[in-house]
Amino acid sequence: MIEVANRLQTVEEYYFSKKLREVGALIASGKPIISLGIGSPDMAPPAEVVEAISESFKSPNAHKYQSYQGLPELREAMAHFYKTQFSVTLDPANEILPLMGSKEGIMHISMAYLNEGDEVLIPNPGYPTYQSVTNLVGAKGVLYNLDAENNWMPDFEALEKLDLSKVKLMWVNYPHMPTGAKPSETVFEDLVAFAKRHNILVVNDNPYSFILNDAPKSLLEVEGAKEVCLELNSLSKTFNMSGWRVGMVMGSAEHINNILKVKSNMDSGMFFGIQKGAIEALKCSDEWYSELNKVYEVRRKLVWQLADALNCTYDENASGLFIWAKLPEGVKSEAFIDKILIEKNIFITPGTVFGTQGEGYIRFSLCATSVAIKETIARVK
Repeated sequence: MIEVANRLQTVEEYYFSKKLREVGALIASGKPIISLGIGSPDMAPPAEVVEAISESFKSPNAHKYQSYQGLPELREAMAHFYKTQFSVTLDPANEILPLMGSKEGIMHISMAYLNEGDEVLIPNPGYPTYQSVTNLVGAKGVLYNLDAENNWMPDFEALEKLDLSKVKLMWVNYPHMPTGAKPSETVFEDLVAFAKRHNILVVNDNPYSFILNDAPKSLLEVEGAKEVCLELNSLSKTFNMSGWRVGMVMGSAEHINNILKVKSNMDSGMFFGIQKGAIEALKCSDEWYSELNKVYEVRRKLVWQLADALNCTYDENASGLFIWAKLPEGVKSEAFIDKILIEKNIFITPGTVFGTQGEGYIRFSLCATSVAIKETIARVK
């Protein structure tokens, strides 16, 4: 028996990987499961995107290895997108690196900057991959708690009381997943100042800015942010392209070059046609976002009805692709979702997937049709 690497002792299989097998088995047995658990958009990308990838097959370069840095025109489209949407100026030559989804960027950044024993500030609740990747590279995660009383923003007074001498990296995620909290007026400025005081690289994971959010913001809008910050973004949610695996990381030329040293040793470039499709997506007019959000607005109101039927409370000012709902006092998240799955054939995500601060909460995805959501309401009632 060949022993596995020690790093595998620090992580478990991703929750959704395991749970979806269970859900799949129930479906295979004939159960009419409706899933409100996963943030995988069910609508199509813009028509121009599909047309662009189809047209790309006619290019003599379509099936060749591509640049590790992506097509120049893709980086230019990303720079234009950030200038238009966030008023952030980026040099497409050296301040943007296209990624095969922003999830891989979490690994690339961690491998580029973390040594064994380095510490990483990780939000609780937060995206589980921050902790698992930290474990895989041999660093130590230091959780910083977020709570509803502070609108899920970092408590800088509490952070300053920590021993930060070994902290090298800090993950933030606004608009926040899973809670949908939008960044406060000052949080990005506070994060940049905090990073500079303690020589910490702050990374904002920013894939939800355009879903049910009238005021998209970027950490890189703050003056001097590039010195101590990176930002990840993705086309997955904004343009219904989750399976295409297109993301990007932005920051100073020095930071981007360091990440490229890792990335260029781990893949051989993004498929040409996908890059061509991504370019078209990034050119979308405001009408695209408006029409997308009309659909999500209808679905959100229905999910609020579902949450009401389950005696849950929620923040109507939250944004993003999910509804974060508080269960009645004393009800445990995982026991609740298992009961709903078995008794009502509805799959909902327990808040504990995202950390201990998620106990007592559940998360609904808006990636289901209105018809499906109405059926869940009928089942619960």
